[in-house]
Amino acid sequence: MKILVIGGTGHIGKFLVSMLVEGGGEVVVVSRGTTAVTDTPVWGKVRRISASYDRGEPAWAKRVADIRAEVVIDILGADVPATYEAAKGPCRHFIACGSLWMFGPPRVVPTPETTQGPCEFEGYARRYAELLATRDAAARDGIAFTAIMPPNICGPGKVPIDGRGGRDAEIHKAHMRGRPVQLPAGCNTLISPCDAADVARGFALAVGDRDRAAGEIFNVGSACGLPAPRFIETYAAIYDTQIPIEFVDPDEFYSRILPDPGANYHFREHMLPDLSKIRARLGYAPACAPEQTMERAVAWMRDEKRI
Repeated sequence: MKILVIGGTGHIGKFLVSMLVEGGGEVVVVSRGTTAVTDTPVWGKVRRISASYDRGEPAWAKRVADIRAEVVIDILGADVPATYEAAKGPCRHFIACGSLWMFGPPRVVPTPETTQGPCEFEGYARRYAELLATRDAAARDGIAFTAIMPPNICGPGKVPIDGRGGRDAEIHKAHMRGRPVQLPAGCNTLISPCDAADVARGFALAVGDRDRAAGEIFNVGSACGLPAPRFIETYAAIYDTQIPIEFVDPDEFYSRILPDPGANYHFREHMLPDLSKIRARLGYAPACAPEQTMERAVAWMRDEKRI
């Protein structure tokens, strides 16, 4: 079975490609070619193509069509409808990557795979609408469609979320030194870092059971979340230090201390996916708790001399 992975050299992709190759797939990876890949027996079996994935680019559509893959996995999601249209001739299963953020601020925690309210981030809102439209198009065309929706992705390969809602190695250095972290008073928002390997496992399970994955939107991630203070305490334990938490007036926190909506969203809204559907349909079971994936990410940063 020929499987095209778009973005296969990225954080999720490196784990996913290994799973697919080990499962016997003929894997083709399309990426910009800017990310180094370790020379391993697994990657020796992968066909790699360098191409730019840009919205409305005819050359991109032709490149995807020429590969003629039976399964197409679009991790990057820059233009899911166009990529689907280019791939759909020989494609029997199209799998796209979304985000728990796309559902909007949660009304229910853990959060199921349904719209919770308007998504306040334009890019996510547009991509969510495109995922739903592509699912409808695939149903009309008789092609299986699956979307995989992770929360905050963590683990080896990328700087993990920090105590200011970003991915800044300098903030992690401040955590290492025991610098205080400010949180809004009363904040117990659940933060659920999930390991990239566990995200990849959701894609791999969908590939392995197309019939049960067809037409579905699946959450993936950790089975539990950490209240924001416990999230900071976890970094203190990993860095073997004390990180004082200073609770401040919420209005001051959101207007002056951390006004960026993309950063403060982590402390405003719970981020804990309901995994019951993918567990029941595909047997999904995450291997890492939030504390474990945070520790794995910090170990990677140390190995890479990021901190």
